[in-house]
Amino acid sequence: MNVNVTRRRFIRIAASAGVASLLPGIAGTKASSGGLRHWRGIALGADASLQVLHPDGATADRLIAASLDEVRRLESIFSLYRDDSEVVRLNRDGRLDAPAPELVELLSVAGRFSRLTAGAFDATVQPLWDLYARHFSTPGADSVGPSDEAIAAARSLVGYEAVQIDPAMIRLTKPGARVTLNGIAQGYATDRVADLLRAAGCEHTLVDMGEIRAIGDHPEHRPWDVAIRDPREGARALGELQLSNMSIATSSGIGTPFDATGRFNHIFDPSDGTCASRYLSVSVKTSRATTADALSTAFSLMPMESAAQVLKASGGGEALFFDRDRRATSVRST
Repeated sequence: MNVNVTRRRFIRIAASAGVASLLPGIAGTKASSGGLRHWRGIALGADASLQVLHPDGATADRLIAASLDEVRRLESIFSLYRDDSEVVRLNRDGRLDAPAPELVELLSVAGRFSRLTAGAFDATVQPLWDLYARHFSTPGADSVGPSDEAIAAARSLVGYEAVQIDPAMIRLTKPGARVTLNGIAQGYATDRVADLLRAAGCEHTLVDMGEIRAIGDHPEHRPWDVAIRDPREGARALGELQLSNMSIATSSGIGTPFDATGRFNHIFDPSDGTCASRYLSVSVKTSRATTADALSTAFSLMPMESAAQVLKASGGGEALFFDRDRRATSVRST
């Protein structure tokens, strides 16, 4: 059973005046006085936006259209909510012949992050999502959550080692196992779009396909300003950061709660089947959005003291941990 619950994100561009209304295509693009072309819409189930600077406005619009085409193509591979997507077919059949290179790549990257985080990041937690979604969508559901027996049964299907990946075939070795790339696909899509735009000559661009990546500086010769939003109060910022040739991703269990109290949420601990509760939110700043996305998910389940070594092994970066009182602790790669 798949329940389509939009994954909310808590990084939003600060003071981005002139952004178009939410539209799925290029028609909503607007230009600012500084020459930036703005687009805003939905991608991979999350709010998305582009700010693209190019000497020729018509070329900028064509590049935005090409970016959206690329995201739609990736969605046809990674989506859990399209019956024809490659992930859905893999989960249904337990194997997928002739998979898209992007699926091979991203599942391989996911496995690497699983090993780096000692299993905190795990793309095979979909059975836990299905269990909690099914439980809390049932009328009169027990507020204490699924039974220990049900959690144990779902957990028995979880384990990143059970995903066999080959360019010719991907196979799930546990019958009933299922994968989700919701903890990394938005970052991957952000990187794909950013790489496309950079290759086309865009040197001052901000890409947000659920996670954010800055290409160069803002056209006003300053870093891009971003705000980390409080997941409990969307209009309130937990902090502000500046980006230049960097990416940032934020994860919070409060983002997609299954119950009214927010105790049960979409970030699952593969080791025991419980939900993330250590932090209010975790933001990770690295060079690649794919890395930031995966690590913000994993760090939501890990002690802070483990983050520095993982960041170093992932290429360097910084993690910001916000506790329930909105106090921030910064951890940098050693």
